[in-house]
This record gives sequence, structure tokens and C-alpha cells, in this order.
Amino acid sequence: MTGHPVSAFARRLLPGELTSGAPVPGGGGRVRRSARDWVVDVVLFGWAVLCWFALYDQVATKTFLPGWLLALDPPLGAVACLSLWVRRRWPLGVALAAVPAAALTDTVMGALAVIIFNLALRTPPRTAGAVLLLHFAATLPYVLLYGAPHDERRTVAAFVVVYYLLFFVWGSLTRVRRQLVLKLREDAARAQADHRRRLADARRAERRAIAREMHDVLAHRVSLLSVHAGALAYRAQRTAAGEATPLGDEEIAQSATVIRDNAHQALEELRDVLHVLREDEDEEAGPDGSRGGTAGAGRRPDPERGAGDGARPQPDLERIGELVAEARAAGQRVRFVERLPERTEGADGCPLRPQLQRTAYRAVQEGLTNARKHAPGQPVEVELAGAVGEGLTVRVVNPLAAGREGAGIPGAGAGLTGLRERLEIEGGSLEYGASRDAFTLVARLPWPARGRETGP
Repeated sequence: MTGHPVSAFARRLLPGELTSGAPVPGGGGRVRRSARDWVVDVVLFGWAVLCWFALYDQVATKTFLPGWLLALDPPLGAVACLSLWVRRRWPLGVALAAVPAAALTDTVMGALAVIIFNLALRTPPRTAGAVLLLHFAATLPYVLLYGAPHDERRTVAAFVVVYYLLFFVWGSLTRVRRQLVLKLREDAARAQADHRRRLADARRAERRAIAREMHDVLAHRVSLLSVHAGALAYRAQRTAAGEATPLGDEEIAQSATVIRDNAHQALEELRDVLHVLREDEDEEAGPDGSRGGTAGAGRRPDPERGAGDGARPQPDLERIGELVAEARAAGQRVRFVERLPERTEGADGCPLRPQLQRTAYRAVQEGLTNARKHAPGQPVEVELAGAVGEGLTVRVVNPLAAGREGAGIPGAGAGLTGLRERLEIEGGSLEYGASRDAFTLVARLPWPARGRETGP
């Protein structure tokens, strides 16, 4: 079975059809015999030969039989015994070839039991039933005419019918049992494959979520650091060229403080993300510290959730103002327009669920970060508008920096891709692109009425 291979010892004790994983043979592919199969074949052949010898002595005493039947009986019975060695490969052919022997001889009875059992086991039920009826049609006339003294023939005929049916039913039940075992094996293998696929999908989703959050946390802060450091370097170059006065001690201290604060905040946000990841690993581990393997297969960690009681507040609509203030402190010229008439409704100050608020925050953050990278010094317009039942729209517009180089801040190129994934998860959409003179980013999110939300 997939995932639980049969041991070498167990293979010797099971039929070849089960250890090879092949379906119950229907006369098709050949299956390698197991050690058990060889033992069974030897025992059954020996039993058939013993029956041949026992019945041979009885046939010699049947003086009422024609001489030609007495002459045919031993060789036909011997051929039937030898055919047992090929019955696994050609079950239908062996059963059909045994019809003349079954109709004309007594010494075939031992081998015939094995042949009929094998027929029911290895051929489709309809085919096996048709061959059984053929055996009845050929055997019963012989029994009724020559099988026994006249007053015992009906009893012998009934015995022959029961004899056939006994081994036929036994073989059919064995066939059903093996089919059930193989079906359960296939179902288990399919279930394991589905589980592995779901686990792989969950892990990919986890990696994408982690990559999005790491990008959003670090790209914003690092871009702010780069802008501040670049401004200091630019001022130093202009001072060296005699185009500007040197920075005073207070200005240098202020710039250093801004850089230090942004670096500190970047480390704190990174710590929060790593803390959540460690929490997820601990939850998936067993009581003894071992990993459960499937405990977290169906759950994706949320790197944005709080990292315990001491975690910093998570991004929401209220903190977009702080985000804009940080950008302005870094030298960006940001015009922030807010049109949210429903924000004052509800006990929580806003009827929009937290996950959607975080996504809107990340959309503004990504727009400001891209503007700093690709259009430094250009004004940026941020518009936040929406209403309950109509949706929430985030629009970030900045003029293109014609003839100017970017800020030289390297990027992974995954920010907009990650933002699109965030929005699609929440049922939103993302549009962005450059027109003749401006770059526009538009993120749309659903804003259902209170009581209609299905999310957490």
C-alpha cells in the first residue's frame, strides 16, 4: 500500500495479486507468483494427484462402464492435474479444456475442484457462470448414464452439482474479497495523494503569505531609510561642490534620529512576523515536541495577527494617517483625501472588518513605497473613499519622473503581485498602470453592510 510498503515477509504470505498491487486478474496481465502461491500450487497439485490415484482404483471396479471410457479416464485425469500449473495464467482456457475430462472421467474430480475455484476467482462473473453451465451440460448426462449404478445416479448427480457449486461460490467470494482489498488500497493511495497535494498547496499558500508580509513590512521601512540616507548623501555632495551650506548639528541629529526610529520600527515589525511564525510551529508540534505533520495542513498562518498581549496595534484605516505622516517626514509631498462617511458608525468606529482594513492599509503603503522608489521628489495623491454596501476604494497617483532616475532602491518586483493576491483573497481587485504623465494604483475592496459579512 502506498506509504506503507508490504514487508518482504508479508509478501511471502500474500497472494501475488495483492503484493504486486495489480487488480484481480481477468485473464489479462501476468502476475509474479509469491512464495505463498508456490506453496499453494504444490499442495493443490499434490492433492489432485492423490485424488487421481484414489479414484483410479474405483474406476477399475466399474464393470458397467464401456471399455473406451475406462481407457480414456486415467490419461484425461492426469492432463487435468498437470493443467493446474498454468491455471493462473490461462484460467478460462484451462476451464474450457477441462470440459471433456469432466464429462468422461472420474479421476478428474480432484483437479476439477481447483479448476472451478480458479475460474470463479480469475474471470468475470458472467463468463465464469457461462463456463459453469457448460460443465453442467457436459457432466450431468455422463453421470446419469454411466456415473453410477442405476438406482444411485440421481444421488450422484446431485452430489456433482453441489460439488461444482461449492467451489464456484468459494472462488467467487474470494474474488470479491480480493477486489475489496485492492479497492481499499487504491482509495487509501488516492487519499494519501490528495492529502499530500493539499499539504503542498497549504505550504505554498503559507510561503506566499509570509513573502507578502515580509515585503510589505521591510520594503516600506527600508525605502524610508534609503530616502533619508540618500538625502544626507545628496546634501553632502552639494556642500562639497559649494552649492549648499553644511548641515548643522541639530539637523544631523534630527536625520539620524529619523533613520534610527525607522530602523527600530522595521526590526519590531520583523520581530512580530517571526514571532507569529514561531507560534504556528509550536502549535503544530506535539506534546513531546515532535511535529504533528498534518496539524496545520489546512490552516494558513496569518503573519499580521497580534503576536501576543504585547504586540503592537495592527494596521487599520485609523493608522493610514500615521503612514502618510511618516512619508511626509521622509520628504514626500503627499496629499491625503479621505471620503468615508460611514467611519463614525458602529461601536468600533468603523463597520469594516479588520482584515479588509489591513489590506487597505497595505495598498496605501505599497503605493507610497513605489512612488518613493520610482518617482522620488514627485507629489503623491492618496485618496480613500467608500461607503457601506458600495465598497472601499484606495487610489494612489503620482506623476511620472520624466528624465529623472529613480531613487536607486532595489526591489523584488513582488509588491504589486502580493497586493493583488491580498485583494483577491478578500474579494477585491487591483488595477495599476502608467498613463501619459502619471502612474495610478487603484485597489477596490468589498464593504458589506453589518451582519452580511462572512469573514472573521
